[in-house]
Amino acid sequence: MLARRYGSYVENEASKQSITMLADRVLVQVPQSEGERRSRAGILIPATAQVSKRLSWAEVVAVGPHVRNIKPGDNVLFNPEDRYEVEVRGDDYLILRERDIHAVASDRIDNGTGLYL
Repeated sequence: MLARRYGSYVENEASKQSITMLADRVLVQVPQSEGERRSRAGILIPATAQVSKRLSWAEVVAVGPHVRNIKPGDNVLFNPEDRYEVEVRGDDYLILRERDIHAVASDRIDNGTGLYL
């Protein structure tokens, strides 16, 4: 086991640390297919095309202890401008606040709008 000491912080290269979200934070992962998309008519829209105020869907990976209505595995709708990006072990994730999430899609929610994804 190889360890380095920096002040009071010990870096241990042999072990991996688990991540715990704090407060009302939600860790989500955006699907890789979010880049290019197709219109209903079949026209390919490149990832570089700007769409004003377009919301995005992502899958919840972890939630903080003060998050009330969202669980890991849910899909959430959010504004891509209200986010923080982070890379964990080579994978890209987003950190959101619960109040910045506009909708939740889940199998466990019974009193929805009647729309299904």
